[in-house]
Amino acid sequence: MKPEKLFNEDIMALDTYIMVKLKEKTALLKDKLTAKNRAPIALSMGAPTANPPAVLIEKLKEFLTEDNIHTYSVTKGESYYRQAVADRMKTRFGVDVNPDTEVCSLLGSKDGLANLIRFIITPRHEDKEKDIILIPDPGYASYSQMVKCSGGKAYAIDLLPENNYQPDLELVLENLKNDGYDESKVKAVIINYPNNPLGVDTSREYVKNVIDFCKKHDILLISDAAYCDLYYDETQKPFSALEINGAKEVCVELYTLSKPYAITGWRLGWICGNTEVVSRFAKGKSTIDNGIFKALQKACAYIMTSVEGDEYIEAANASYKRKQNIMIKGLRELGWEIEDKNIPNTTFYLWLPIPRRYESSMKFCEEMLEKSGIVVVPGSAFGHNGEGYFRISYVCSDEKLQEVIDRMKADGFKY
Repeated sequence: MKPEKLFNEDIMALDTYIMVKLKEKTALLKDKLTAKNRAPIALSMGAPTANPPAVLIEKLKEFLTEDNIHTYSVTKGESYYRQAVADRMKTRFGVDVNPDTEVCSLLGSKDGLANLIRFIITPRHEDKEKDIILIPDPGYASYSQMVKCSGGKAYAIDLLPENNYQPDLELVLENLKNDGYDESKVKAVIINYPNNPLGVDTSREYVKNVIDFCKKHDILLISDAAYCDLYYDETQKPFSALEINGAKEVCVELYTLSKPYAITGWRLGWICGNTEVVSRFAKGKSTIDNGIFKALQKACAYIMTSVEGDEYIEAANASYKRKQNIMIKGLRELGWEIEDKNIPNTTFYLWLPIPRRYESSMKFCEEMLEKSGIVVVPGSAFGHNGEGYFRISYVCSDEKLQEVIDRMKADGFKY
């Protein structure tokens, strides 16, 4: 059977996720690179490589033997998991959420984003007739693809140094109308602070402006808070959009446990906020999955509200700061002009211009891989504003990070 006769045109037009493409190409080159002492070093995936908290593993082992732990869960999440989410939102952000009506579990935040987008878009074929979701650019590579394969239109919100990565959404809406689109088709706006791939954060004042914009135009605000617990300055801790007065009228926020506790493979997260949106989302999800393995939920309910969990996050962030320093020092030695004021206080990413002799971010990243075995992500994967840049994810060991710098020096990769 021919795929084009089976799958819809939006799925047929979908490209393979950039991280999967990079892994596939790296696997093909692995033996050749290893033979010349350039075994691949991955600085591509935003996936912690450290071990999870020891107590989290012990709790999981303990819960594995409980009666009925291996039976179906529920889509919204077990009550103890949702209560732990509510407790976490209160202690970390001072935000009150009702665990029964304002919280739903997720198989990681990617699951939540993809399904929420699919649920709110009515698929259409004509470009100007499609429901629209405003997405950050540069932004998480999956946003645009999620919208596209749901039959919608992703319209870029330009994140640029000139607007301090905090664009005026009224201007975005004006541009959208000037491009011939109907503003009434805008269903939602996605914000992602701390931001992937830029590593920048935002202010409460800006998020309040976004919330006011969404209220004025009756638009859903989707806050992707995947990196809220990755920060280096206690006085500048990332905040929740739900901290803003009246946010719940228009906002839902998505979280993942993957990054702060180094459990990317466990696939746990949550969505919280507006009661009507969360409730309708949970109903939609109930037709798709039966929730998360209960032992995982129980172990994560423990770590979210434990002293050990907070201590782990603090230690992990100190480790990431050390790794960031290694990369900044080495890149400066290679000619990159990185000002102190532009060094991110959040995430484990560095967003950098490609060397001057390159015209294409993809070409630069391909040569880094093929010559030096260093896997980084071309900025073009994150939107049209990403061309000319590349992203480094400094999650591997300190020794491997130093090896990256040494290889770049030896192989002529300077700015």
